[in-house]
Amino acid sequence: MGQTVTKKLMLFLPRCECEKPIIYHLVKDHNLIVNVYRAKVTPEEEGYLVLDVTGAEDDIQSGMDFVKTFNVTINCTGKGVTWDTEECTHCGYCTTYCPTGALHIADETTREVAYDEKKCIECLACVRACPFGVCVSAF
Repeated sequence: MGQTVTKKLMLFLPRCECEKPIIYHLVKDHNLIVNVYRAKVTPEEEGYLVLDVTGAEDDIQSGMDFVKTFNVTINCTGKGVTWDTEECTHCGYCTTYCPTGALHIADETTREVAYDEKKCIECLACVRACPFGVCVSAF
C-alpha cells in the first residue's frame, strides 16, 4: 500500500449526474476518506463539490477514473477562490469578513492586504464583501 496523501478537488456536476451516489462509491469502493467543504448538489440543477480526498495515490487515481465515467468535470488545481493582487485597492474591507485570517493586513504602515491561500477555507465571505470584485469564486 502506498503513502497516504490528500488532494483538494472540485467536482462540477451537470444536473443529469446530481442524483448519483458518487461520494458513496469513492468511500466504499475506492477506500478513500472524503471531507466535503462545500457542496451545492440538488436535483434538476448543476452542482459542485469542494472536497479533500485522502488515501493511497493508486486509490485516489482509481477513484478519479471512476468519477470520469460520469459527465463530471474534475478541477485538481485546488483553487476555488482567487485574489487578484494587481486589481486589489487594499481597502482592507475583506479582512473583517475573513474568519481564518487568510486575507489580512500584512503591514500596518502601508495597510497592504495579503492573502494566505493555505488558510483559506473557501467560505466565499470575501467574494460577497469585496466592493471591487477582486476576490473571485470559481463556482
